[in-house]
Amino acid sequence: ADLFPSKHKPSSSYSFPEYVYTDDEERGNAMGIALGGLAMGVLVGPPFGSIMYEFVGKSSPFLVLAALALFDGAVQLFVLQPSRAQAESQKGTPLLTLMKDPYIIIAAGSICFANMAIAMLEPALPIWMMETMCSKKWQLGVAFLPASISYLIGTNLFGILAHKMGRWLCALLGMLIVGISILCVPFAKNIYGLIAPNFGVGFAIGMVDSSMMPIMGYLVDLRHVSVYGSVYAIADVAFCMGFAIGPSAGGAIAKAIGFPWLMTIIGIVDILFAPLCFFLRSPPAKEEKMAILMDHNCPVKTKMYTQNNIQSYPIGDEEEYESDE
Repeated sequence: ADLFPSKHKPSSSYSFPEYVYTDDEERGNAMGIALGGLAMGVLVGPPFGSIMYEFVGKSSPFLVLAALALFDGAVQLFVLQPSRAQAESQKGTPLLTLMKDPYIIIAAGSICFANMAIAMLEPALPIWMMETMCSKKWQLGVAFLPASISYLIGTNLFGILAHKMGRWLCALLGMLIVGISILCVPFAKNIYGLIAPNFGVGFAIGMVDSSMMPIMGYLVDLRHVSVYGSVYAIADVAFCMGFAIGPSAGGAIAKAIGFPWLMTIIGIVDILFAPLCFFLRSPPAKEEKMAILMDHNCPVKTKMYTQNNIQSYPIGDEEEYESDE
């Protein structure tokens, strides 16, 4: 019952900063803050649920969440003051056209496979902990606390740094770290041994999410019409596919060949997918879009996702102004 509204909200939340912030650097910073809100929910959720279930009762966390959701909706209603939607001045690129764009597919694939790692870990790790570590119920949720904290750190930190180091490089390194960290999980002998690999998983997923979400908007600006609802619907579907395929496939694989092999498979998949992020280093613009972007009145500027300290030189009217001086 909660699937549609809970998944509808992220896609609209991701689109909102794109319309407000047209500068690529400001957009990345805003997206990092927006993802930080998601990270806070991920941070509090597992420990809160496991502790409330253990010491209060199984219905208590759901009652608290229902009250918080109602309060949040009321606050948004009064603060944002929604009005009747107006027709968009531009008609967005068709969804099917966006889905055929290979660069958007690579960005969406990064989001999907990075989050699929934690999606496979969440249902399988508690069972493995009970079988191999004899863990108590409250420990099953607390084990994810390092991943949640590091995800919060990663999204806020790389919302700023990714623009400077190159978002493609940030995502590539993030995918590699996710894969390596997941491969290390089965080597843990107790709950303390899970701290380092879970921290690495959360931190790396934060790197990928905070890099790929702004790139989605950048690709639309560069190659399509600057209307962002559809492209962030694709990003949200990629995120949801990771959390849909992850638990279902992960449970079957863990039952068939064991938890260590499950971690090995998803770890190798993430590592093999990582080099594809290199293609996002300098995605080409469509010819008709390039003509628009070269207009000096356009707020969106093309740039390579490598280093942003390249010297810019005045052209056009600015050269004439200098010659007059």
